[in-house]
Amino acid sequence: MGKPGNTGLRRIVRATKYSAQGFAHAWKHEAAFRQELTITLILVPFAIWLGRTPVERLMLIGSCVLVLIVELLNSAIEATVDRFGGEVHELSGRAKDLASAAVFVSLVVVAAVWATVAWQRFVAPTYAMPGIAG
Repeated sequence: MGKPGNTGLRRIVRATKYSAQGFAHAWKHEAAFRQELTITLILVPFAIWLGRTPVERLMLIGSCVLVLIVELLNSAIEATVDRFGGEVHELSGRAKDLASAAVFVSLVVVAAVWATVAWQRFVAPTYAMPGIAG
């Protein structure tokens, strides 16, 4: 059940404030997030250029945004695990490793999406036979 008095516009304003704080914490404390955000901002113009359709552009940009989402979740998991102590524990290590693996998988998705769109734009047309639609 929600907190009393935390409904409607007030809830939206507070949620927006907490989200902004989260972005600020990620920027200040997470080098990986800073790097991935910088790369995303660099890739967006290339995505607009590379993608020939709105769907292709959305896939290119969306795959990069997916990395940012997963990195934020990874950082949240790491912060939570670190909050409960610095001693080595199998479950703490597993949680951090699984979160790191999720970031890796999201990066693989970026590579696959970008490679597929680039292939379709630059390589696949050379395989088209004259006079055959495809």
